[in-house]
Amino acid sequence: MSKTIFELSVPGRKGITLPPRDPDIPLNEIIPQELLREKPARIPELSEIDVMRHFIPLSQKNHCIEKGLYPLGSCTMKYNPKLHESLVRYPSFQNLHPLQPESTLQGTLQILYELQNDLAEISGLDKVSLQPAAGAQGEFTGIRIIFAYHRAKGNTHKNKIIIPDSAHGTNPASCALVGYEVVELKSDSRGRCDLAHLKSIVNENTAGFMLTNPNTLGLFEDQIEEIASIIHSVDGLMYLDGANLNALMGLVKPGEIGFDLMHFNLHKTFATPHGGGGPGSGPVGVIAKLAPFLPVPLIGKNEDGYFFDYSHKQSSIGKVHTFYGNVAVMLRAYFYIITLGAEGLRQVAENAIINANYLMALIKDYYHIQYPDHCMHEFVADSTWQKKEYGVSTLDIAKRLLDKGFHAPTVYFPLIVPEAMMIEPTETESKDSLDAFASAMIEIAQECKENPELLHSAPLTTPVRRVDDVRAVKMLDTSFPLED
Repeated sequence: MSKTIFELSVPGRKGITLPPRDPDIPLNEIIPQELLREKPARIPELSEIDVMRHFIPLSQKNHCIEKGLYPLGSCTMKYNPKLHESLVRYPSFQNLHPLQPESTLQGTLQILYELQNDLAEISGLDKVSLQPAAGAQGEFTGIRIIFAYHRAKGNTHKNKIIIPDSAHGTNPASCALVGYEVVELKSDSRGRCDLAHLKSIVNENTAGFMLTNPNTLGLFEDQIEEIASIIHSVDGLMYLDGANLNALMGLVKPGEIGFDLMHFNLHKTFATPHGGGGPGSGPVGVIAKLAPFLPVPLIGKNEDGYFFDYSHKQSSIGKVHTFYGNVAVMLRAYFYIITLGAEGLRQVAENAIINANYLMALIKDYYHIQYPDHCMHEFVADSTWQKKEYGVSTLDIAKRLLDKGFHAPTVYFPLIVPEAMMIEPTETESKDSLDAFASAMIEIAQECKENPELLHSAPLTTPVRRVDDVRAVKMLDTSFPLED
């Protein structure tokens, strides 16, 4: 284990020398007496190079997309263009203040206005709000819009939202927060929505249907138009969880296949660095009849320029985020979209689909795949063979992958597949890196047979060995004990 920066401290060592305080200015006139310390703060005493030699090796111990493949299914941990990072750091963006007059924000407002329109075009929907600050908040916003729509129509009896059993966990949570009862829909033998079951649970109390498409198995819901027809027949609304939009861009417009509203994960699909808990952005797009309920403000345009549009304030669900959302994430998404253009976005989806299917073909003889149809951008393998024959679990395989130089995929999700490994290579990986990942997976499958104890002990080469994951989450302690 690396020493902490406090343990490296040497009394009297300095990284910077501050100018002496003017003795003619009494300290108690600068800081009130009651706020002065009784004794000096304990802070590490280090030179600048000491600090660099502490933090740089720490950063090198972490896995990142620049070091290797990051097959973290559903989160699209894909490579992000560094040019966009430099653009978003321009002082003209960095120095903005949310309370500036609109007249001094015209360039940024133009970008946000065009981004609204770009997302509407990509989705086939009519209006987009950029305000929600994360995918989960986008879900919550969308369900609030469904609630507002039905209340405006007097549909107070509509109290149920249907969600597939393969859904992301945030879906039922978002519905419950708004006050809806969640009705679970079974998957059929093909890993898609069970239409017979759907017909049996849809009724006049159905407010909407919340679906990820492609679903979390990486499979396109090929009965989507019939599903939409069933939901619309009882005046329900079709909501798309946009987490897997990376597989649809330029190929399918959700608004043209029956969806009434959706959220976008700008921090996934449109290449903002993702991880460490943020930042995120979850804009919501809707068809025309739902536009009055979008959060305020939208970004509008008239003969005088661009402005914050509060014209639908009376019908709006209100604000869901302070000011205007995570603008820096939106800027990155805008740069990503205009850099690639329509054909480039389509190629992103096509390459993601090709990569996932290629990788699935490479490992299908070594791991069980419960739903072996051609997938979209991701697929779900599992370790049921290895667990039954050799007592090796998905967690063991995930830990061993770290020894091979790869981040593990999402494990034990979706819940309908035992010992699941959701693998999403993304569009930015080359054939060489896919081949290397597949080779590692095949090597691990062989190790399961020859030396299962090795898998139980993995990882063996990482800076931190296997930890008690549950205890680590429940008893997280990132502090360094300070002396009194």
